[in-house]
Amino acid sequence: MQAVAIEVKNLRKVFGKLVAVDQLSFKVMESEIVGFLGANGAGKTTLIHLLLGLLTPSSGSIQIFGLSPSTSRREILSFSNFASGYISLPTNLTVKENLQVFSRLYRIKNPEEKILSLLHLLEIDHLQNKITGFLSAGELTRLCLCKALLNDPKLLFLDEPTAGLDPNISDKVCELLLELRRKTGLTIVYTSHNMRDVERLCDRIIFMKSGKIITQGIPLEIVQEFKQKSLEELFIQLVRE
Repeated sequence: MQAVAIEVKNLRKVFGKLVAVDQLSFKVMESEIVGFLGANGAGKTTLIHLLLGLLTPSSGSIQIFGLSPSTSRREILSFSNFASGYISLPTNLTVKENLQVFSRLYRIKNPEEKILSLLHLLEIDHLQNKITGFLSAGELTRLCLCKALLNDPKLLFLDEPTAGLDPNISDKVCELLLELRRKTGLTIVYTSHNMRDVERLCDRIIFMKSGKIITQGIPLEIVQEFKQKSLEELFIQLVRE
């Protein structure tokens, strides 16, 4: 039987008069890839920050493998990681130096071997001595993914991980994530506006609007339920309604 990786009950986050996350309840099972979809401002990134313990809920509860981010954040972070297409790393360090810094923070054994392995896996080993500030958007995205895989997480949060990637590299990243899930049982919480990647990767999707869940389930079944031809058409319909 699959374990519950994430359990959220009646989660709410308010910023002044803005309700960013409104009474969310859901589960993510171990080894599942769940995509959170919605327009900009739907509450997806706020939700991930709550799950990571970067924000404190206004009300409700979060359990990550049976642990609460409010009391066991350090333990949760020891087996999880995060990557986004929109975060930056110290720009004055080389690619390899950035990964060496995070290797120390994560207390990685044999960091040199791990770093070179990940650089090769993400096909940026030729950039290891390049200053991070001079990387392209796609190169920086792959560096952030290397950083996120340093500690061999069993729970990975990905916020637009293929942003800035060309279709070829995006396809390779998706293949890599599926292979990691197959080999290690990795659980992934995923947000993206790339519906092709979502359809390929996600076992389930949870569609958010104005901080609420408006529908969830297997991508193909939801598309058929709403009588649309594709997930992209469904996304447009739900955002515009």
